[in-house]
Amino acid sequence: MWDRLIECVPNVSEGRRRDIVESIAFAADGPGRKVIDLSMDPDHNRSVITIVGEPDGLVDGVLSLAKKASELIDLNVHRGEHPRMGAVDVIPFIPVRGVTMEECIDLSMRVGERIATDLRIPVYLYEEAARRPIRRNLATIRKGEFEGFAEKISLPAWIPDFGEAKIHPTAGVVAVGAREFLIAYNVDLATADLSVAKEIARAVRFSSGGLRYVKALGFPLSEKGIVQVSMNLTNFKKTPILRVFELVKREAERRGVMVIGSEIVGTIPRQALYDVARMALQVRDFSDELILEERIEDALSANS
Repeated sequence: MWDRLIECVPNVSEGRRRDIVESIAFAADGPGRKVIDLSMDPDHNRSVITIVGEPDGLVDGVLSLAKKASELIDLNVHRGEHPRMGAVDVIPFIPVRGVTMEECIDLSMRVGERIATDLRIPVYLYEEAARRPIRRNLATIRKGEFEGFAEKISLPAWIPDFGEAKIHPTAGVVAVGAREFLIAYNVDLATADLSVAKEIARAVRFSSGGLRYVKALGFPLSEKGIVQVSMNLTNFKKTPILRVFELVKREAERRGVMVIGSEIVGTIPRQALYDVARMALQVRDFSDELILEERIEDALSANS
C-alpha cells in the first residue's frame, strides 16, 4: 500500500471508558495512515493505539489524536497503576519499510513542535530523538509524573524541548521520539502480594542487574485480585521474549508462585514469535521459509 511505512504507537492515559478511547483513536484515522490496533487496560488505566502510514499522513493523524486526547482527558482526575505524565503520555515513531531512523527522528521533531505550538502542551524528545543524554530514557523524563511536573518543568535541567516551561493544566506534558520496535509484554502471577511482583521485576530488569533490553515494574491488577510483572522489551532480537518469560517463571517458582498467563499489549513483530518457535521447539534448520504465509506472500510478490 505504502512504499514508505512508519509505525506510531501513542499511549494515552485512559483505559476504562471505551467511548473516549475510541473517539481518540478514530481521530487518528485518515488519508495516508490507518489505525490497526487498540489495546485498553482498565487497571493501568491506559490504552495503546497502533497507527501505520506514510510520514506526512502520520503527522496529521497524530496531531488529530493528540488534540482529541487533550480535549477528553483530564489528568487531575486520572488514576491508574501505570506511571503517566500526559493525556497522550508518549508518541514513538518506528521505521518499518523504506524509511530510516533519521527520518523518524525528523518526524518526531516536526510533530513535537506542532504539538507545543498548536496545543500548548510541552514536549520532550526521547530515545533516538533525544537532544540530551539524560532524556533518552522515558522513565527518567516521566519521573515525578503529572503531579510533580509543575515543579519539575521549572528546573533548568527540565526545560522542555518544545513549548513553554509550564505544564498544560489538564493534559500535562508529552514525550515524542523515535525508536526500534518495542514489545509491551506482561506476565500475570497467581498471588495478590505486590511485593512478589516487584521483586521479580527487579530481578528481570536490566537497570537492577537483570536481562539487557528489559524494563520491568510490578503492578497490582485489582479487578482480578492478582499482580503482574509489566515489561517493555526494547530489543527482542538480542533478548528474546521466551528468555524473558522463562526468567519470570523461574523467579516466580522460587517464591512459590505460579505464572497464570501473559499478554502482549498492542502488536508484535512476527519474527519475535518465530524466535519463540525456534527456541522452544528446537526445530532443526528452522527458517521463515517453513511458514506457509511467508511462502504465499513471496509467491504473490514475485507475480505482481
